[in-house]
Amino acid sequence: MTDKTMTPEDVVARLRSGMTLGIGGWGSRRKPMALVRALLRSDVTDLTVVSCGGPDVGLLAAAGRIRKLVAPFATLDSIPLEPHFRAARQAGSFTLMEIDEAMFMWGLHAAANRLPFLPVRAGLGSDVMRVNPALRTVTSPYADGETLVAVPALRMDAALIHLNRADRLGNGQYLGPDPYFDDLFCEAAESAYLSCERLVDTAGFAAAPPQTLLVKRHVVTGVVETPNGAHFTSCVPDHGRDEPFQKLYATTPWPQFAERFLSGADEKSYQSAVQAWREETR
Repeated sequence: MTDKTMTPEDVVARLRSGMTLGIGGWGSRRKPMALVRALLRSDVTDLTVVSCGGPDVGLLAAAGRIRKLVAPFATLDSIPLEPHFRAARQAGSFTLMEIDEAMFMWGLHAAANRLPFLPVRAGLGSDVMRVNPALRTVTSPYADGETLVAVPALRMDAALIHLNRADRLGNGQYLGPDPYFDDLFCEAAESAYLSCERLVDTAGFAAAPPQTLLVKRHVVTGVVETPNGAHFTSCVPDHGRDEPFQKLYATTPWPQFAERFLSGADEKSYQSAVQAWREETR
């Protein structure tokens, strides 16, 4: 057995410019924000990002770190369109492969199973095929002869996810209402890094409902304990979305927001800056 615990800085030290990076969670829900913030403190850039986009995409886009984005959406949930993503996209700062959510899921499945593609019906008869001219169709080799979309595998060099609990070996548990695609991100990537609200003993998982034990240690490269590390996104039941801070993020010019909240040396500096802002607004 191997202790896989790391710091956010240890994780980022393993990432390189030009990588394809997967980021788990969904919109403004259970995003590995502490790891994304650590990435922003590095010089890693020119990334292809694969994500059900939320503020992870917004932060990286605003900072000019994304070369290409593969996503079905980019939203803050209670704010329908991620504003920093929108601004960067309108400025032509990166290229976008926008695909249907089902296509996104099967692209992850294909990569997790080391297949070049998987056939799906999603996307047929829609503008997905028009805006993604590189997508191809295949014909079923069986009697039905059906035409299907060949969704390419969404292979990734590394993946970042955030869960409620994990042990030092890399087993991860979610306690909220939805696993999202976090397990697929880990299986589809060459390396995967799991941040969690709290590290627990492996024995503590014995009484847990089996379906909550989402991520297995054999697909995890490193584990980072980051209490409140999903902030300002939700990580139910540990904490909900910080709606006032999310509104601040969405309405503050990027240079001003980055200077106040993202210019510190580490995650502790970010959490302290958030606490100071909270005390000011009471």
